[in-house]
Amino acid sequence: MTFTYKTLAMSATAVAAMGLAGLAQAEYPEEDITYIIPFDPGGESDVTARFQEPILEEELGVSVNVTHRPGGGGAVAWSEFQNNAEPDGYEIIGVNIPHIIGQPIQRNDAGYETDDWRIVTFFHSTPNALIVPDDSPYDTLEDLVEDAKENPEAITLGGSGTYSANHLDMLRFEEEAGIDLTYIPFSGTGPLKGALEGGHVAGIFNYTMLGTEMADSVKVLAVAAEERVKALPDAPTFKEQGYDIVGGAYRGVAVPKGTPDEVVATLEEAFAEANRQITEKQEPLGFVMEYITGDEVDEVMAMLREAYGPILEEAE
Repeated sequence: MTFTYKTLAMSATAVAAMGLAGLAQAEYPEEDITYIIPFDPGGESDVTARFQEPILEEELGVSVNVTHRPGGGGAVAWSEFQNNAEPDGYEIIGVNIPHIIGQPIQRNDAGYETDDWRIVTFFHSTPNALIVPDDSPYDTLEDLVEDAKENPEAITLGGSGTYSANHLDMLRFEEEAGIDLTYIPFSGTGPLKGALEGGHVAGIFNYTMLGTEMADSVKVLAVAAEERVKALPDAPTFKEQGYDIVGGAYRGVAVPKGTPDEVVATLEEAFAEANRQITEKQEPLGFVMEYITGDEVDEVMAMLREAYGPILEEAE
């Protein structure tokens, strides 16, 4: 073949066209995104995802389909995700800490590893709260403590998952108060309301959102926060009552390791915009809005490992 300026120009044009086509093909996102919530409908993760969904769709320009895969306090979905999801950003999953720290330590068969994620962001946190029905004999936290001392293991408290934020702070409370309670794990926050209303548990060790949602039918005996939560101004903190317990759950979203940086950046921006738009809806429900990305993710993980490490080691 004889090359001329014309053929070279045509070749350059063809290469450029192929490059543009490649760039167009590589743009993210080009298809619908599946957003997995590893808990039952009705809990904090689900409520937030429903607020986020229309904003994410607007920001990303594709459908974002929220699906639920409850089981094992999140472990079922997290295991399936780490083993099967492709690192392309089209399948994302809600993640909670300290759940993803505690479960792999306490379960040989958790099915996933704490660090085998690319965490995009943590977008909110919720303090734990000890909640009892309105007709409970316990009017104060001290009432419950005194009964627990007289009747070890007789008081049942429901919570979301095992070695989750709920479970771990209940273990801390037992240690601080010198009592023995019985923890009943549920697959998420969703079923806890019915369990409490139906008298299946004496109380629940869950999050501030449920305390605000059920405000007319429950008593919130204590909140695991440094200061009283705006949405529950009448609920005292554990610290006010002599127990050094501050804790709860951070919630965010993750993709598989190996997901390209530009995909992660696109998702970060979309979730940040969602947070900006839903803050006014979430704060009255007891949520604390966060924007944790990059190196700050590792810092929060390290902080919670330190806070819950001794409890996890003692429970092994």
